[in-house]
Amino acid sequence: MKTKAEARALAQKYVALNRRARYDYFITDTVEAGLILFGTEVKSLRGGQASIQEAFAIPKEGGFQLINAYIPEYQQAGRHLQHETRRPRALLLHKREIDKLLGAVKRDGVTLVPLGIFFNKRGMAKIELGLAKGKAKQDKREATKERDFQREKARAMRGERD
Repeated sequence: MKTKAEARALAQKYVALNRRARYDYFITDTVEAGLILFGTEVKSLRGGQASIQEAFAIPKEGGFQLINAYIPEYQQAGRHLQHETRRPRALLLHKREIDKLLGAVKRDGVTLVPLGIFFNKRGMAKIELGLAKGKAKQDKREATKERDFQREKARAMRGERD
């Protein structure tokens, strides 16, 4: 279990988080990929304005594309410099990673779900993708019960119990 300080530091690292992904899916593997973005998209991301809640990655033309990620328009840019807010964005992956992910997506029936967008130490925009398999309703209930149990256990250990 993460402490509040660790969770806060993790949230500051990410520009956009998909918290629901770990609730809705079993994440078996994670991959870090680069994003091909316009300048106004990078500026919007640096402002912390993005949503990847409904986004997913699909194989296309020998690579992968991020579909349905929302990066709002950058307000300080002129009208003619703006980007489309939900355009498909190409992902940058090594050939070996592409082959591995293509095999998993085609063979196992899993999907690629974005877990978070962040800037690395060099200032490049990166996206963390997870190989995900959908959870059934019962699995979601069990995850909620386990999370509540861990929270109660942590409270009891700290002595906050009534």
